[in-house]
Amino acid sequence: MDVSHLLDDLNKPQREAVSAATTPTLVLAGAGSGKTRVLVHRIAWLIQVEQFSPFSILAVTFTNKAAAEMRARIEQLLGTPMGGMWVGTFHSLSHRLLRRHWQEAGLPQLFQIIDSDDQLRLVKRVSRNLGLEEANWPARQSQWFINARKDNGERPEHIEDKGDPQTSQLRAIYEAYEAACKQAGVVDFAELLLRSLELLRDNPELLAQYRQRFRHLLVDEFQDTNTLQYGWLRLIAGDTTPPFAVGDDDQSIYGWRGAKIENIQNFSKDFHSTNIIRLEQNYRSSGNILEAANALIDNNQGRLGKNLWTDSGQGELIHLYAAHDENDEARYVTSRIRQWVEQGNNHQECAILYRSNAQSRVFESQLIEAGIPYRVYGGQRFFERAEIKDALAYLRLSANRHDDPSFDRVINQPPRGIGDKTVSVIRDHARDSGTSLWQAATALLEMNHFTARASNAITGFTQLIADISIDISGLPLEEQVDKTIRASQLKQHYLHKEKGDKGEARVENLNELVSAAQGFIYKPEDEHANMDFLSAFLSHASLEAGDSQTKAGNDCAQLMTLHSAKGLEFPLVFLVGLEEGLFPSQQSSEELNRMEEERRLCYVGITRAEKQLVISYAEQRRLYGTTHYGVPSRFIHEIPDRLVEPVRPKPSRPSWSASGYNTPTTSHIKQDTGGLSIGQSVSHKKFGNGIITDTEGSGSHARVQVNFEDAGSKWLVLTYANLSPL
Repeated sequence: MDVSHLLDDLNKPQREAVSAATTPTLVLAGAGSGKTRVLVHRIAWLIQVEQFSPFSILAVTFTNKAAAEMRARIEQLLGTPMGGMWVGTFHSLSHRLLRRHWQEAGLPQLFQIIDSDDQLRLVKRVSRNLGLEEANWPARQSQWFINARKDNGERPEHIEDKGDPQTSQLRAIYEAYEAACKQAGVVDFAELLLRSLELLRDNPELLAQYRQRFRHLLVDEFQDTNTLQYGWLRLIAGDTTPPFAVGDDDQSIYGWRGAKIENIQNFSKDFHSTNIIRLEQNYRSSGNILEAANALIDNNQGRLGKNLWTDSGQGELIHLYAAHDENDEARYVTSRIRQWVEQGNNHQECAILYRSNAQSRVFESQLIEAGIPYRVYGGQRFFERAEIKDALAYLRLSANRHDDPSFDRVINQPPRGIGDKTVSVIRDHARDSGTSLWQAATALLEMNHFTARASNAITGFTQLIADISIDISGLPLEEQVDKTIRASQLKQHYLHKEKGDKGEARVENLNELVSAAQGFIYKPEDEHANMDFLSAFLSHASLEAGDSQTKAGNDCAQLMTLHSAKGLEFPLVFLVGLEEGLFPSQQSSEELNRMEEERRLCYVGITRAEKQLVISYAEQRRLYGTTHYGVPSRFIHEIPDRLVEPVRPKPSRPSWSASGYNTPTTSHIKQDTGGLSIGQSVSHKKFGNGIITDTEGSGSHARVQVNFEDAGSKWLVLTYANLSPL
């Protein structure tokens, strides 16, 4: 049989993977190594060469888009429709199983699937039925708890509270939620996978039937599987269906949402006689970029091991820009994008990658000022984010009580017991009397129109706005913003409402709004003439939010988080904000596993670049409302000097250990440090003993960085530090 069309366009390891024997196989597919091509050709090989029926193949992907693309490419390669083959996501395949076997699964025949919003509403209802206040038991937190437990394969009866009243109450909510779903005949997304696993596990004859049918099990992005997904795969595979898994342990970056890197690391232990094939030839990036990525990721422990390479040449060196501050960083990136376009390239070939969404604000401002079209990929622009709109609404209402949109937005945000019915009464009265919502609310209060509970809630709200207005009067702009955010309790609200990273990201954005206020420049000669500072800032925010970003598909620069960038590629990539405490994040420095995931995230960022990679950090950064003196990220120090071309001279490179700086091998005295030297042991009254690792500044601004044994690395101003040499 002529199989040239299946193998000729592949390199040697790809051909090995496509034509592998039917034993457990793990394909370690490095970034840009053609993993999708291997999966498609493997399925085509099984059908055309090994003569397996499409009905005997089960292929699992992580997105519907990837599943559709895989099916289309297989059909194109074989020239025939593949209608009988099961290709889909974990959820879509589980749904297919449950529709076929609804009775065995204990579901009504016409069960419905509820999305995240519908699930949240149902959680709110069962919480109210249990007599729980939203303020004390936020529905989103309960929703997160339920989904996390399901993803771990746990029903309420499997959860041990160990005497913890919070866990006990959340378990009760989970139990009531399950009963409500059963009564309504609905399932959520997490339930699809858990219920289908239970269906097969608890029906041995049915499981045997599917094991007999599916002789080949192929899995994409295997490093992203969670506990439940891996259990589902192992159950179907059994001892009869050897899995063919494609993944990359170096690109496992979703631990925060349940992905277990241990699944791919333990694959060869769980499936004996595993054939491991490494795809290391990269078809995306230049040699220098790949060498940098290899050197960086080599610092992680427990890797399965591979080394990316290319035959396309070394390409340009990596540019490293040491910015004075975040504005200087954004200006430099903007100038490089303009230069790129002037050379005949497109805006859409440029991507700015950052660790936190809050970092986008400064870049957005500079791009708008420069007239460069851009798009925030997979997210909203800074001033369009819900938490920012909430904070600005409080500020606007404190400045102008008759601002009806702002009143409408925050009268019950955060929730304060003012229901929709009460708000409707206020709206109706405002319409009928021709007054503002504020005037209508105060008039109805004077008329004793509301119940005692509603009256107290509305009075509390109006008093809050009045207090904010008085408290912030005459303060610097950033203090006005900061005090308003604190008084509104928006941070606490979002931390309770959206558990985990989402809530923390919203708090980071609120803190960044304080930074935006501090960096706001008031120009009386422009459109802000005759305005006070706060009004000018609010107008500025409205204009930036109203100047909508470029639509998808148009030629525009791309802004995105590193997590959003996975799977994408760009000729020119800016990897920004590489400072200790920002990237890697401060939280990750306390735990090896989290630090290694941060390093994998940096690896993903580096390998998005095709031709040019620019890395930047700021010596001083105003972020989340606080000024930080930047220490270059350890990830910069892990890239060999020979691969880097500094745009501005970078500081000397200290060596790193898993916990931070090691003592430098050389010690020298710097000026204006009171006789203290790098490498010297010192003591501080609050932080204890530590070692000086760096110094900067002079005179009264001289600072030292000390790596304390207990408190970690800190920058201290020498004038106030009172360090004692040991």
